Amino acid sequence: MSDADPVLLDLSSGIARIRFNRPHVLNALDEHAILAFKRAVETVAGDSTVRVVVLSGEGKGFLAGGDVGRFHSAGEAAAEVVTAIITPFHEALVTLTSLRQPVIAALHGAVAGAGLSMALAADLAIAADDAKFTLAYTKIGTSPDGGASWALPRVVGLRKAMELALLSDVIDAAEAERIGLVNKVVPAADLGAEVDRLAARLAQGPTQAYGRVKALLRTSLDHALPTQLEAEKQAFLGSVGTRDFREGVAAFVEKRKSHFEGH
Repeated sequence: MSDADPVLLDLSSGIARIRFNRPHVLNALDEHAILAFKRAVETVAGDSTVRVVVLSGEGKGFLAGGDVGRFHSAGEAAAEVVTAIITPFHEALVTLTSLRQPVIAALHGAVAGAGLSMALAADLAIAADDAKFTLAYTKIGTSPDGGASWALPRVVGLRKAMELALLSDVIDAAEAERIGLVNKVVPAADLGAEVDRLAARLAQGPTQAYGRVKALLRTSLDHALPTQLEAEKQAFLGSVGTRDFREGVAAFVEKRKSHFEGH
C-alpha cells in the first residue's frame, strides 16, 4: 500500500485506521476507491487483533460522496458505473456494520452524499467544528444509497430525515450534534487527538461485549419486546463464557480496574 492508494489502511496497537485518500476530489468514491475500501474492511474483519476501527478522510474533507464527475464522463454508461460503485459499497457496509469492533467516524470538512451514509454506518461519530453535512442526492436528481434511508430515520426521526433527504440542505456541525447525527463536536485542530483518545479507550474494552451491544441495538427497532428480551438473554449468556467477563467480574469484586483483552 502506498500514499497514492485511494484508501489507506493502518493497523497498529489494536486500532485499524481506514483513511479515504483522494483529496483532489474531496475523497469522492469511484470504482477503484470503493473496491479499495471493501478490501480494507474485509482485511479488518479477518484480523482478530483489531479492537476498534477509525474512518477518516485525507485533505479538506471526510468524503464528498460518489464521484459525480465520473458519472458525467460515463454518459450513456452511467448506470453501469453506478452499479460498479454501489454494489461493492453496500457489500462493504454490510461487513462494516456487522463488525464486533466499535467503528468511529472522524468527520471534517465535506460530509456529503455517500460520505454521510458512511458516517451513519459508524457506531460513533466525532465532528470537527468545520464539518458540513448534506445528504445531497436530490441535488443530482437521485435517491440515497449506502444505507442512509435505513439509518437516518433511526438516528434523527422520520420527519427530520424527510427534510434532510428531500431538501438536501447543508447543515453545520453544531446542528448535526443537536439532531444526533454526531456524538460530539470539537475544534478542527483537536479532532485527531479527540478521536485517538476515544479509539484508545475502546481498544482497551471488552470487544466481544461491544459486538453484542452493537448487534442488540442495531436490530432492536425491528423486534417486538419479547423477541428483544430473548436476544438480550442469549447475548448475556454468550458473554458469560468469555475471558473478559470473568476479568470484569473479578475486577468489580476486587475493586480494581478491569484489564480486558478482547476475548
